Amino acid sequence: MNRAFSRKKDKTWMHTPEALSKHYIPYNAKFLGSTEVEQPKGTEVVRDAVRKLKFARHIKKSEGQKIPKVELQISIYGVKILEPKTKEIQHNCQLHRISFCADDKTDKRIFTFICKDSESNKHLCYVFDSEKCAEEITLTIGQAFDLAYRKFLESGGKDVETRKQIAGMQKRIQDLETENMELKNKVQDLENRLRVTQVSSSSAGSVTVTSPSTDIFDMIPFSPISHQSPSPARNGTQLPTVPSRTAEIKRDLFGAEPFDPFNCGAGDFPPDIQSKLDEMQEGFKMGLTLEGTVFCLDPLDSRC
Repeated sequence: MNRAFSRKKDKTWMHTPEALSKHYIPYNAKFLGSTEVEQPKGTEVVRDAVRKLKFARHIKKSEGQKIPKVELQISIYGVKILEPKTKEIQHNCQLHRISFCADDKTDKRIFTFICKDSESNKHLCYVFDSEKCAEEITLTIGQAFDLAYRKFLESGGKDVETRKQIAGMQKRIQDLETENMELKNKVQDLENRLRVTQVSSSSAGSVTVTSPSTDIFDMIPFSPISHQSPSPARNGTQLPTVPSRTAEIKRDLFGAEPFDPFNCGAGDFPPDIQSKLDEMQEGFKMGLTLEGTVFCLDPLDSRC
């Protein structure tokens, strides 16, 4: 039995996998704000962040400012923070970037999570005040992370490997096309030089061109377009057979290995795709820590 269903059976998970995979779970909360933290995990880290944002909340309340309400939409694609009426997305926290999630066991309204910002790569701690469902929201984020991770392993891993093989073959084909063009140019250059030499010799009248011509050793000179069949030398000995192109192994004329689509090394992804995959693998590898802790350490931290 997989981990998601075992937790569901133990009443740890709050929702069915289908609800988080095909839809999203909405929650209403007040958004105390976010603040940068030094570490991606840790009870002390979030405790200091909550204290800092609660202090800022007291100041805003004394100035007559209300804490803004938000709607959280949790699914396997992330945690979205929206304006409740207009549904405008204020923050979109992808699950593989969330590393720590906790709810306050003393103040049942407070919960928080740490997420790595997509632009600055800084770790930000988001703090919320909900209506007695902080623990449920924390568990829902944990379940969504669990489902997203398994989905990435089951389908994403295969897709990644397939795309790597395709990218590798495409890169190899491009290299072969470039190499083939260079080879054609060199062959054409050799043919042009041979024609110039023959024309120059004929016009000078010093050499009579015969077909086939011979060199000073009474041998037929090499021609890139000549036949490779064996022919007897003038002295009656048999010339060694020139190996055909198909008999060549491992290397071509310029020392390159022949293309084999079944033995093609994985090529690089385009930079944007590769960095995204690396980021997801790193984030899921770090994992998500769920923890219930106590944030209310002094009178200032009490509910207001």
